[in-house]
Amino acid sequence: MNIFIDNKSGAPIYDQIYTQIKNQIINGTLKADEALPSIRNLAKDLRISVVTTKRAYDELEKEGYIYTIAAKGCFVAPKNVEWLREENLKKIEEHLTEIAKLAVSCNLSRQDIIDMFNIINEEEQ
Repeated sequence: MNIFIDNKSGAPIYDQIYTQIKNQIINGTLKADEALPSIRNLAKDLRISVVTTKRAYDELEKEGYIYTIAAKGCFVAPKNVEWLREENLKKIEEHLTEIAKLAVSCNLSRQDIIDMFNIINEEEQ
């Protein structure tokens, strides 16, 4: 598991850890039932407080991404495909809402946005 802490980022360290682990679970880098580093080991590796690491793990558990077994550690929770799809749809809707606001401020039409999307989509293929 790779975690990078960006000290120049405005995001809190626990949130950076939470986000990176969450993304690795969603994209399949971390597999269901795979053991995560212990809270202490991760804190030591990242040279941060155990409290910070614990907070990130607590958030991940609260959101259903990981589960804890006493005296064994933390593990990646099995994915609920429908739930992950809903999470991604929610993100897409948030981005589209922001795009709509920006388009209004730039006086872009719906067709302008569709054309931009098509150009970007063609470049990625």
